[in-house]
Amino acid sequence: MGGREDSRASVDRMTILVTGATANIGRKVVDQLVAQGANSIRALTTDPKKAALPAGVEVAEGYLRRPDTLPAAFEGVERMYLAPAPENVTEVLALARAAGVRRVVDLSGEPESWWGTVCTAVEESGLDWTHLWPADFMENTLIWSQQIRETGAVREPWPNAASAPVAMDDIAAVAATALLSDTHSGRAYPLAGPEVLSRTELLDRIASALGRDLRFEESSRAETIAALTPTMGDNAEWYVDNVLGGYQPDPSSLPVTSVQDITGRPATTFTQWAAGNAGRFVTG
Repeated sequence: MGGREDSRASVDRMTILVTGATANIGRKVVDQLVAQGANSIRALTTDPKKAALPAGVEVAEGYLRRPDTLPAAFEGVERMYLAPAPENVTEVLALARAAGVRRVVDLSGEPESWWGTVCTAVEESGLDWTHLWPADFMENTLIWSQQIRETGAVREPWPNAASAPVAMDDIAAVAATALLSDTHSGRAYPLAGPEVLSRTELLDRIASALGRDLRFEESSRAETIAALTPTMGDNAEWYVDNVLGGYQPDPSSLPVTSVQDITGRPATTFTQWAAGNAGRFVTG
């Protein structure tokens, strides 16, 4: 796969649109494009006055779920990062193609996943594409923050369930690399962090970052939903049933070298991420 040896597309003559540019990953894609030398970046946001984007980034007002706001944002764009909007992705892509967009790097999932409609629609759009299929986000552990603050414990049913969570900043780095290089066309990239960790190991690393003892308490489905509801609201039940209780992959099959293979730089470890985000677990 790519890395630093990639042939680069010309960044001087190419306008790149980042949709969802003030959302968690989209905002990081903007930063990564700037860091990698792109100098014609357009950022789609619903509130340009509050966007606080880097100097030199063009701001366009619009929203993927309001297609009537998109034609002006698409004008003159050659490539775009597509945040997941499964409800109307086909219409969005048709507008993009009509405006002259040629290539899409999408955040989605395998065709059978809950974001699979996005990658299917992208492939059917006639546009050139690269799919990013991330594993569990490291940032998802922030759903534990309230329990950690209030009880010093995390309640979940499967303490030994293993995954290789990936940092959102690393996903954004891969997206920027794919947007700026011609070598990733037609590729679907499963993305994972650099190490396989159980739920208890994740909590142990958060405890080390906070400098305090934390407990993992094995709990029932109902207890877990109750513990997560103050943070996740109505999404807690879906999360427990579809993410915590979903398919657990064979750890040996996880693409733990994917970020480095594509970007040429080491992926963020969970220890590094926890150290850099410790404050988010102690403030409400």
